[in-house]
Order: sequence, then structure tokens, then C-alpha cells
Amino acid sequence: MNKTLLAIDLGSANITAIIARNNLDYKINILGTGSYKSDGINKGVISNIEVASKCIREAVLLAKRNTTEQIDSTVVAISGAYTKGIRSSGSVNIPNGLITENEINQVLQMALYNATIIPEYEVVHVIPIFFKIDDSADVENPLNMNGSRLEVAVYVVTAKRTSLTNIKSALKIAGISVNNFVLDGYATAISILDEQQKKFGATVINMGSTTTEYVCYKGTSLIYEGFIPVGSNHITNDLSVMLHTPPIAAEKIKTEYGDLLKTSEDLANKKIRTPRIGDEKNSSEVSLEHVQTIIHARVEEILMLIRNNLKKSGIHENLGTGIVITGGMSRLIGLKELSTLVFDGLPIKISNPVNIKNGYMSFEDEKMATIVGLLLYSLEPNRNFELDSNKNLIKKRKIQDNVEKAENNISMQKTKEEFLNQHNKEQKIKQEEHIIKGDHNTTILPTISKDKKGKGMSRFWNVITEWF
Repeated sequence: MNKTLLAIDLGSANITAIIARNNLDYKINILGTGSYKSDGINKGVISNIEVASKCIREAVLLAKRNTTEQIDSTVVAISGAYTKGIRSSGSVNIPNGLITENEINQVLQMALYNATIIPEYEVVHVIPIFFKIDDSADVENPLNMNGSRLEVAVYVVTAKRTSLTNIKSALKIAGISVNNFVLDGYATAISILDEQQKKFGATVINMGSTTTEYVCYKGTSLIYEGFIPVGSNHITNDLSVMLHTPPIAAEKIKTEYGDLLKTSEDLANKKIRTPRIGDEKNSSEVSLEHVQTIIHARVEEILMLIRNNLKKSGIHENLGTGIVITGGMSRLIGLKELSTLVFDGLPIKISNPVNIKNGYMSFEDEKMATIVGLLLYSLEPNRNFELDSNKNLIKKRKIQDNVEKAENNISMQKTKEEFLNQHNKEQKIKQEEHIIKGDHNTTILPTISKDKKGKGMSRFWNVITEWF
């Protein structure tokens, strides 16, 4: 059954809500969008439930303006601030020799059972890294294959129970019930990476306003995730403190003059005037070279922290297609060049999410990566097997199955119409023949009323369909 989805991204700068569902051909149809300034959320964690719930409610109400559809399910992105990833494995015997969805579910549940999960954490994802059948090489999709034993290696994402409970509470106050949680970085990777990048491996870095999240993706799976509580707002704060200027002025300086490509020679003797904190009627001169130094130091610090974490984890050597950067900070001029230096010459790409066509907004925006990923995670067909935050096996219906169903319905309707038309023609011919052959005593039967005719034909058609 085609259900209506509400997707919510709890960002530190903005809360975004999207209402969508699939068409008959399984394309995503956007029914409504809403975005509201975020408050009560700090560095990906809810800090004030009452305030956060009010912001969530406003974003959802904006999304509901243009649709009357009943919401069937809700999916919410969660921050990597309170998540941990672990690896596990499992195996099951195949009694009948044929691998079905039942065996795939069993082996994933076994891998989850074998995982060492911290007591105060809850499971969010169980994502297969690879399957193996008997002694074969890695298998991407074991469905309908033959074997006697099925094995799987998985990446399990867990989150603090208290943090998830706070999100549920905030949404409950806003009148919303959560069906599924999705890791923010995982959703971002789904919306950003193309098939080649997924196959050979890549790291996706989402540089937001107060946080930077990164995940490593290879094949069809998440294999590592990380979180840094630093974002573009910290650059604004650095400029405000170092230049003794109000945050509003510091933000303007960052967006207008932030450029990591300009050299000292380019900026020599170039100055700007900025208001001073506590004495905004007066201003002071600041060199652009000093401004660039402050911005450069903070951005380099974030990139170095990510590089060191990747090297420490051993993942750094497995990133075949390099690093993909998105998020609001990715607009900073020179970020790509600085990242190339920090990551020792690895390919760097600044990327936007895929654009889902709609009449409301452009999703081809760095800040939309997570919300687009939520839509693709929940509504995109032909996704891979995994266990969701309810520990249920998810497997999207294939496009061709839905198309065939729609075509069968259309074909059935056409057959019914053709049958009724043919029956009406035959009845009309019989009536005309009866009139021509009859004598003066011939009585023309009264025409059947539309209501009676419709009911009679409906019963007749039901009998026909039962035969077939």
C-alpha cells in the first residue's frame, strides 16, 4: 500500500519537514515542505524539549499547508553526537537450499544478537557489509540464490536511549509519533554518493552550522561514522571574539570575505571597518589578512580532526574515490583546495544532493542533503536489505512489480469496459430485431433505468470475474 511519509531533519540551524509519497511508477511525489528556525537544539542534541517541540510543530504545519493527506509514517534524522558504531557477524543454515527473505532476516537478526551493545544504547541500523554463501566470495544480494549456509558481516549503529527518548518526547508534544530513526550521516551519504563512489568507497563530510558529521561508505554499506561538535558558527564566534565585533557583523564578514585561496600578497594592505562590541557607533579597521588567518585556522582544525580519526580507525586507506564534502560550510571558497592538502592529495569533491523535482523548493542545495537522504531511504525502490530502528527487515518493492500491478489494474478496467460496451451493443441489436419481426401486438419492453442497469451489470461482472 502506498503510504504518506513525513520526514523531519532536526538541524541546529533549521528544522525541515517534508511530506511525500510514491506515485504508481514509484517516483517520489513531494506533497508539502516546511522549514523553521531551529531552537532548543544544540550541536545535534535537544537541550530544551518544550522549545524544540514548538519549532518542530511549526515546520510540520508549514509542510501541511498544501496537502490534506493523512500521515502514515514518520522518519526522523538523528545526530551522530550520541551514536556509536560496532561490527558483528552471524550465520544460519539453509534447510531448503533456497535463500529467501526469511533466511536473510534470520541471519541479520543473528548478527544483531551476536553484537556487543552497551546497555544504555538502542539499535538504529543493522547494515550488511557483505554476505557469504557457503565458501563463496562476497555476495551483494543473496536473495533467491542456492546454498547450505548463509553468513553476513554487519555494521550496527546504536544511539543513546535517553537522547532518542528526548526526541520522541519533543515530537509527542508536537503531536507527532515517530516510526523510524535514521543516522544523519547515513542519510547524507545516500543522497550524495553516486553508484561508482559507493562501490569503490568514499567518505562523506557534512559540515553544518554547529556540527560536522562524517561517514565512510563502501559497496552498499556504512563502514564507519564520526562526529565533531564544531561547525561554521564556530568560525563566526572566532571572528567575533578575535575582532571584538558583534556576531551579526562577524557572520557578514565570514560570508562576504571568507576566501581560503587568497594569498598574503593578495590581501596586503586591504582593510575593512567593523563595529565594536559595546560601542557599535564607533568602528575599527581590520586587515583582511587577519580575517583569513582566523577562518583558515578553524577550518584546518576541523579537517585535521577528521583526517586523524580516519587514520586512527584504519579506514583512511580504503577510500577509493576520495572524499565528498557537503553542508553549508562547503560553500566556503578554497575549501576543496585546503582539503586536498590536509588529506594528502586524495580526490576531493564538493557535492549537492540529488534534486527531487517538485513545485516547492530546490533540493539541490548543500543544506538539503540529510532531508533528501531521508526521502530516498524511505521511498526509493530497490534498496538493499537491512534492519531498521525497529529491528524489522526492510526491502523496497521493485519498480517493475509496482508498474506491472498498475498495468494489470488498467488492463482489467479496459477489459471490463470493453465487455460492457459489447453487451450493450448486443442488447440493442436484439431489441431492434424484436421490433422488426413482431406484429401489431408486439410490446416494446421499457428501457432499464441506469441505476438498475448498473446494479445488474455489476452483479453480472462479479460472476464473470469469479469464473476467471
